[in-house]
Amino acid sequence: MSIRLDGRVIFITGAGRGIGREAALAMAKAGASLVVNDIDADAANAVVDEIRQAGGTATPHVAAIGPSAAAEEGIARAIEVFGRLDVVACNAGILRDRTLWNTSDEDFDAVVETHLRGTFTCARAAARHFRAAGQGGRLILVSSVAGQRGNFGQTAYSAAKAGIAGLARTWSLELARAGVTVNAIVPNALTAMTDTISALKPFAEMMARGEPLPEKLRQDLGIGGPQDVAAAFVYLASERSGGVTGQCIGIGGDRLSIWAHPVEADHRLRTGGWTADALADALEGPLADARQGVGIDLNLEP
Repeated sequence: MSIRLDGRVIFITGAGRGIGREAALAMAKAGASLVVNDIDADAANAVVDEIRQAGGTATPHVAAIGPSAAAEEGIARAIEVFGRLDVVACNAGILRDRTLWNTSDEDFDAVVETHLRGTFTCARAAARHFRAAGQGGRLILVSSVAGQRGNFGQTAYSAAKAGIAGLARTWSLELARAGVTVNAIVPNALTAMTDTISALKPFAEMMARGEPLPEKLRQDLGIGGPQDVAAAFVYLASERSGGVTGQCIGIGGDRLSIWAHPVEADHRLRTGGWTADALADALEGPLADARQGVGIDLNLEP
């Protein structure tokens, strides 16, 4: 691997399992020193042990991501143990899959607390440090296809992940002068968080048995395993990615993509403004073809 992270210190949240674990292992293999966060102490310590056994450098940070104190503790641990901080990767997340009418206040708040507030608190703590240190930095956020397209039964999750995509765009503007890049990865991988999607369960079982996933899944739908996402973290944490910021980068299976930012698909003008009748005529007439589709395509038919 030619892209190296030697000398870089990275704080990564939710790194005990799944995508976070694979990202932490890959960045450590590339030479970075890691603060490995997870709410599960055993999981965090297991990843740290795996990194150390492979000759890498890591320390655990056990905390639930969301509160400001957890974010500040993680940043402080990186500086205390390694003497600096170069990258923060905001990966921690949970699911409470419910349709709108079945989503409780507690479900919604728990998902938003971890995903959206956790990204905010970790990024804010990092931004304050990066600006004071004056050495630039990297913020790596994690959005989702559900946040880009919507997904049935994921009220809180899609809202949080769409919010994270918006944060990446805003923060890339705010932190540009400080030499800090901000990008959101849009991963597509079979993890514990996709176990509730029945169409993907047979493929998760295939992966667990060590069998290769079919080409249609890896290429047409861009879905693979957590290890297929890790390279994006390595690249975005590196010096080489310094010219890339404000982007939503999709990766999964064999597929790499750039997600478009929301823009007007089409428009019409009407001098004097719009009446309800004129608006209806336009939306059902010349603007009908510009109406956008929604939802995640999981068509696995050959």
